[in-house]
Amino acid sequence: MIEMENVSKWYGSFQVLTDCSTQVSKGDVVVVCGPSGSGKSTLIKTVNGLEPFQQGRIVVDGILVGDRKTDLSKLRARIGMVFQNFELFPHLSIRDNLTLGQIKVLGRGKEEAMEHGLKYLDRVGLLAHKDKFPGQLSGGQQQRVAIARALAMDPIAMLFDEPTSALDPEMINEVLDVMSGLANDGMTMMVVTHEMGFARKVANRVIFMDGGGIVEDCAKDAFFDRPQSERARDFLAKIIH
Repeated sequence: MIEMENVSKWYGSFQVLTDCSTQVSKGDVVVVCGPSGSGKSTLIKTVNGLEPFQQGRIVVDGILVGDRKTDLSKLRARIGMVFQNFELFPHLSIRDNLTLGQIKVLGRGKEEAMEHGLKYLDRVGLLAHKDKFPGQLSGGQQQRVAIARALAMDPIAMLFDEPTSALDPEMINEVLDVMSGLANDGMTMMVVTHEMGFARKVANRVIFMDGGGIVEDCAKDAFFDRPQSERARDFLAKIIH
């Protein structure tokens, strides 16, 4: 479903991604981990064109991401994205946050969009909050609304960019539980996270990055039980203990 081949990216003279290649098949849950500044967030943002790249090739469900003819708005509607800081519209109610993208991008009628959005709001356990505004919700609740908003666009895959990093510790599990449910339902997911417990429980593959490159790309058990690189072993020792 997602194919990356020798993807490289620079900010000016600074190279942030170096020859990154990987594949994500339908139903895969791939956790992308590594130290700060290793290129994790940049990598997944290239998948739906939020970050342009200068070299290499990315294909998402047969669509060339880097092709100038590609309609990136339509592509992003098919690849859900959940950010660190929720990115909800603060001046809109929760129900309007859920329907705006469906109406503007997918061309759905207001009634259909509302029904669809509330279905996913119910799925993340927040239907009772539909008439509130984002500022009236906790961080964990806002992130669950952001997940519901992405799901309401009927994506073929979901990208998560450190979805729990801005949350208080007691709110992290409520978001991870929703993500685990999605994974169990077969949603294709790429997740940038430091939550190694989530990775052990839910992921089937782990990509470990360092210095802008993919150092390891392997099955979850192989990564945790038999990391091949000294850099990955050092990372795991620090983050798990």
